[in-house]
Amino acid sequence: MRKLAPFFSSLLVIGTLQAQPGLSIIGPDKEINPYRYTVQKRAEYKQAAVSSAHPLASMVGAAVMKRGGNAFDAAIATQLVLAVVYPNAGNIGGGGFLLGRKINGELIGIDYREAAPEKAHRDMYLDKNGNAQLNLSQNGHLASGIPGTVAGLFATLPYAKLPFEQLIQPAIDIASKGYVLTEKEAGSLNSVKESIAKNSTQPTVLAPTVKWKVGDTLVQKDLAATLQRMQKDGARGFYEGKTAELIVAEMQRGNGILSVDDLKNYTAKLRNPLTFNYRGHQIISFSPPSSGGILLAQMFGMIEKYPVGKMGFQTPKTVHLMIEAERRAYADRAEYMGDPDFFKVPVKTLISEAYLTERMKDYQPDKAGVSAAVKAGVIRESEETTHISIVDPAGNMVAVTTTLNNSYGCRTVVGGAGFLLNNEMDDFSVKPGVPNMYGAIGGEANSIQPGKRMLSSMTPTMVLKDNKPYVVIGTPGGTTIPTSVYQAIVNIIDFNMTVGDAIDKPKFHHQWLPDEVMIENDFDASTKEQLQKMGYKLTQRGAIGRTEGIRFLPNKRREVAADKRGDDSVAGF
Repeated sequence: MRKLAPFFSSLLVIGTLQAQPGLSIIGPDKEINPYRYTVQKRAEYKQAAVSSAHPLASMVGAAVMKRGGNAFDAAIATQLVLAVVYPNAGNIGGGGFLLGRKINGELIGIDYREAAPEKAHRDMYLDKNGNAQLNLSQNGHLASGIPGTVAGLFATLPYAKLPFEQLIQPAIDIASKGYVLTEKEAGSLNSVKESIAKNSTQPTVLAPTVKWKVGDTLVQKDLAATLQRMQKDGARGFYEGKTAELIVAEMQRGNGILSVDDLKNYTAKLRNPLTFNYRGHQIISFSPPSSGGILLAQMFGMIEKYPVGKMGFQTPKTVHLMIEAERRAYADRAEYMGDPDFFKVPVKTLISEAYLTERMKDYQPDKAGVSAAVKAGVIRESEETTHISIVDPAGNMVAVTTTLNNSYGCRTVVGGAGFLLNNEMDDFSVKPGVPNMYGAIGGEANSIQPGKRMLSSMTPTMVLKDNKPYVVIGTPGGTTIPTSVYQAIVNIIDFNMTVGDAIDKPKFHHQWLPDEVMIENDFDASTKEQLQKMGYKLTQRGAIGRTEGIRFLPNKRREVAADKRGDDSVAGF
């Protein structure tokens, strides 16, 4: 792991292209019209592709590459637009992970996960009797960790080609001039309007007195001004100066603990991506403080010895096997995974063949396991997130997953700055054995300490086939993220599905505790019945995740798909 020094100057130019001040691609008569746009779910492109949670963000990412930028430029620009048009998860007040692979084979892992403030401590969410106060870790000012997204954007810049002031311009334009809400966006904002008003100390455009409706235009002047300070002063325009003052003032009004020093001292970190093989494919994912890569390696390692393809897609046998792999991996997550700068995570052992073989020794092909009997192995040594998948004409791949944790984070808008803060402190283990908002159990490995990064489920992932780019994939969904990515890759590799079918098929999820399997509403009824007979408790729920995927086809075209479960959309050329 290496710390990355903050990039305080946005005047840094990488490559030969020069900034064009005032250049805009946003407007009714421009390349991208924020008042008239459509969702596109699937496509094939010859050169470059983007799949993200919002059509405007995907279009901006594609436009940046068309103008000479690479996948890293597109990742920066797309994230910034999502911070404007997708406030329930797109953000500058949260954090995330970027996984990249340059066409020369170089792997890049940038960790800009939020961190605990200096005044945070292990028992900060316990009352005098030692009971967990989850309302404090999930809502309002005290729930926010130090935002990392902006540091992550500037840590990405050395791999990009275009100047930052050009990459941020589309987001500034959309924030200042507004964009038209879809029906889903209007409904989403209405569902949290009262909560945002309650947890914010000053009025905000996100929580007006009237209800939002489809076709309304959302203009965010305060957010535009915040973005302009970043455009002018780089990372310092966020972590110092007026924006930092506004964040700290908001904290003081709402009894939060984020300080000037917390913001000024935050840095993104380089992490070595985690790689492993599955049926002749090399899978690349993120290492701790994300649990995603380890969970994928464990789950794939536990099922590889079985003929999954012959067992059939979502047959009782296949789902049973995959659930039991999920159960064992998530039991290990609770015991052994945390911030590697504070806790020694036994990565090599957790993903070793010998260990995974031992974990599956008690697997019974015709009977459901019981989580009370499945503990962590013996070692002797947000649900609201958003994902972006990108490939560029050269073949560079970028997978980015960012989050505020819960939908709209802690529901607190920074007064005068126009953006929402995260509630990532709930991703720590508030108290050993007490589940967080996603039902995840944690222990000492993920306890709260100042400066520590909370354990994440984010799983930006790439797949190589014959050592060449094959798949870029990821999803939001809290603790359902690793199982969603796992199932999508199985669908592609074992069942030869298109990337669109692989991500749209019904999903299931098991995470050790609670001892139940969540299934989507369109899950196969016959398989459901057979699993119940085997002893599984099944709980039906709504959509699981919103996966974004790109696959390289044999003809070198890029097959790209955005999840059917939201307004997710693709773009490219």
